[in-house]
Amino acid sequence: MEVFIIRHTAVKEAQGLCYGHSEIDLAETFATESQRIVDQCPEIFDVVFSSPLQRCTQLAGQLLARQVRTDNRLKEVHFGTWERKAWNDIPRTELDPWMDDFVDVAPPGGESLRQLYTRVNAFLNELRNVPHQRVAVVTHAGVVRCVWAALLGIPLQNIFKIQVSYGQIQAFELGPEPAFDRWLSSVVN
Repeated sequence: MEVFIIRHTAVKEAQGLCYGHSEIDLAETFATESQRIVDQCPEIFDVVFSSPLQRCTQLAGQLLARQVRTDNRLKEVHFGTWERKAWNDIPRTELDPWMDDFVDVAPPGGESLRQLYTRVNAFLNELRNVPHQRVAVVTHAGVVRCVWAALLGIPLQNIFKIQVSYGQIQAFELGPEPAFDRWLSSVVN
């Protein structure tokens, strides 16, 4: 199965702000960005899976597909009490332990990178059993990086070395089991 992993388009107020599960408005460039993405995608998808956050569902609705479904497992990492705070306003006593071990330490009331990876991997394993030929997944940078980790065996502590731009499309071949997964292409918008 061909799987196209697409990061949502640019957002308005992201500069210096910690957001994951929070709703954030899309930038005024959405129409232009989304059209560029649509133009670079296959003509039609069997299904589009999307994070339920509006910065993803708006793009998912632009893609040609037989059906569009939302899935909570495709949400960005949950930053708990840090949501919608400026990174500079998060107390160092909370931020430093997370920075030292972002894989296993969760923000207060949030989730760790390993917890995000676990839910993304569960989604991918379920997707292996879906009888479709071409699927799109509209999601967030953290989820995209976890897809890379799951499909290509990249250690979680290294996934922030992967640049994921707004509107970037990653194409993978999802096999019946992980040994048959492979990366196909990348398009940066």
